[in-house]
Amino acid sequence: MAITNERMAGYEFLRPMRGDGYYPAHLVAKGGDILHALCERIEAEPPRGLEELYVLTHAATEQFNLLAEEFYAADSDIETVARDTIAVDFGYLAGAYGFPDADLEELVEPRDW
Repeated sequence: MAITNERMAGYEFLRPMRGDGYYPAHLVAKGGDILHALCERIEAEPPRGLEELYVLTHAATEQFNLLAEEFYAADSDIETVARDTIAVDFGYLAGAYGFPDADLEELVEPRDW
């Protein structure tokens, strides 16, 4: 499904991680897919408030938790740059869908990276 939100349609997820040899490209692409799927889910079932948004972002964060294991297995890691990049993308996404006051830490609260 194509993203219809104008701000998100052309957004390059995880941009600071792309092209950096420390992060395997196929795993960065998987991370981008998680965020793309989150956009699709938000568009298909728009959250009616922050609590509903957090349910969706927490599910996506759990997927990143699993992806972190793949990074580690590939001699990489979701470390400071990656953590910040992922969190910033969650925040940008929340703002684009009408939740500019979403708490960045709460968006990714179940993270273990």
